Amino acid sequence: MEHVQWALSELLFNDKKVGKATHNMFAYRFTSGDNNNGNYTHFSDNDDDGEKGSGSKLASLLEMCRVENVFVVVSRWFGGMKLGPARFKWIAGVARDGLVQGGFLLK
Repeated sequence: MEHVQWALSELLFNDKKVGKATHNMFAYRFTSGDNNNGNYTHFSDNDDDGEKGSGSKLASLLEMCRVENVFVVVSRWFGGMKLGPARFKWIAGVARDGLVQGGFLLK
């Protein structure tokens, strides 16, 4: 979806710190359709930006929380220490916090 690519490009260009992150993982879920006849189309995708498996974890979070019309980006900077599988807990936690702060999810 071109809106997602536009939003990501704007974020990476306008926030230099985010633009220099080692990984900018994202996932999105959108629904469009006609409220009158109940025909809806769902769009969703994700990208892990080299942080293997993180995009699908973000997508799973969005699906489990049943949030719609949202685009979430989590940025990670490599600081010299490998986090192992625990990184997914931190990535999902940051994404969930963002959804709460954005009003897409109750605390």
